[in-house]
Amino acid sequence: MASALGQCSFLLTGALTRWCQLGKQYGPVFTFYFGSHPVVVFCGYDAVKEALVDKGEDFVGRGKQPTVDRVFQGYGLITSEGDRWRQLRRFSLKTLRNFGVGKRTIEERINEEASCLVEELRTYKELPVDPAIIISKAVTNVISSVVFGTRFDYSDKRFHRMLDIFYETFELMSSVWGQIQDMVPMIMNHIPGPHQNIVTLLEELNEFITERIKLNQDTLDPNSPRDYIDCFLIKMQEEKDNPASEFNYKNLMLTLNNLFFAGGETVATTLKHGLLVLLKYPDIQVKLHEEIDRVIGQNRSPNIEDRNKMPYTEAVIHEIQRFANVIPMNAPHSATRDTNFRGYTIPQGTGVCALLCSVLGDPKYFVTPNKFNPNHFLDADGHFIKNEAFLPFSTGKRICLGEGLARTELFLFFTNILQNFQLTSDTHFTESDIAPRMTGFANVPIPYKLSFVPR
Repeated sequence: MASALGQCSFLLTGALTRWCQLGKQYGPVFTFYFGSHPVVVFCGYDAVKEALVDKGEDFVGRGKQPTVDRVFQGYGLITSEGDRWRQLRRFSLKTLRNFGVGKRTIEERINEEASCLVEELRTYKELPVDPAIIISKAVTNVISSVVFGTRFDYSDKRFHRMLDIFYETFELMSSVWGQIQDMVPMIMNHIPGPHQNIVTLLEELNEFITERIKLNQDTLDPNSPRDYIDCFLIKMQEEKDNPASEFNYKNLMLTLNNLFFAGGETVATTLKHGLLVLLKYPDIQVKLHEEIDRVIGQNRSPNIEDRNKMPYTEAVIHEIQRFANVIPMNAPHSATRDTNFRGYTIPQGTGVCALLCSVLGDPKYFVTPNKFNPNHFLDADGHFIKNEAFLPFSTGKRICLGEGLARTELFLFFTNILQNFQLTSDTHFTESDIAPRMTGFANVPIPYKLSFVPR
């Protein structure tokens, strides 16, 4: 297997686009060293699909992520593996479905929140505003309604602080400091710097979650669960005498932490990218307005059935997800046993990176991978077409369990905003302004302001 030297200077100067270049130089499978630790990198759709789907059981383990491992320590839904992960995932899928995810009830919750968002945006009266915190409020309230059984008022200061934690953690994990910590954690864990704030921020979020769990414990009715927390507490009681059970307080707290990050900030970040793209390309915005007016009009809220009648909107949303590439590295995987992959032996426990940015930018499947181009998802007659390399939620056994919820949120929030507003800005944005930064864990768009002009 080809080997590429992993130097700190490499990431600082080249970032993740260089990883894709290494795939061209060394082939779709190569080894990259994070400090002294080898990580096998899969590049391009074909290699990633073969690894995570065709040989999914071999690579279902969770790889190391030192920036957060000090807090999660292998607990929580996303940050666990083995039987612990299987128990938590099975329970979470069932519980989220029971609370409406994938059903009309969640659509109603999203549209209610979208209405609150639209009214909030109207209060700015066309003044330029940074949409980051406003969008995060709305999206996070959807997952909050499922997990906590309630939404937060947009003026709630504790809610604001929680959103700040999400954003700051995303930024730090993607920073130079976060990258170096992932390479040489034994050194960086003991060196002062901004990276140390990641632990502080996550522990502050855990304190907030602990308070919410306590509220549920004090008012729990086992016969009438109100939310995800209640269901987990009931499951803990049911399995208290089962020594193999993973339903304990630590897994509850850290799974809630996982769900808020995965179900809130990733969708919000995608929407922020999308609004920025529409400021850069007003002609695309015009076409979206035309389709929304034709299919939905101005006298009712969008619904999920509209999606099948709106191929251009669907194509633009898909292209925003592809182009924004919010989690470019994917969550880290590991080999669960010694396995052979394309003639190479990968030992058990080896870290694995299925590089999503190389999939979403695979020129074999996307004709202009570095350009924003909704035609990637449209045929010659303007009909929406699927693309097998569209994997923003990853694929295989550890595919994001919130994919259905996220897709529904993106469509309903996006169409509600555009049904009610024209997006404008005095700033002239360049192609480099809208391009994903590709520097680390998450692609966060540049700070920007826009005006929401009522239609």
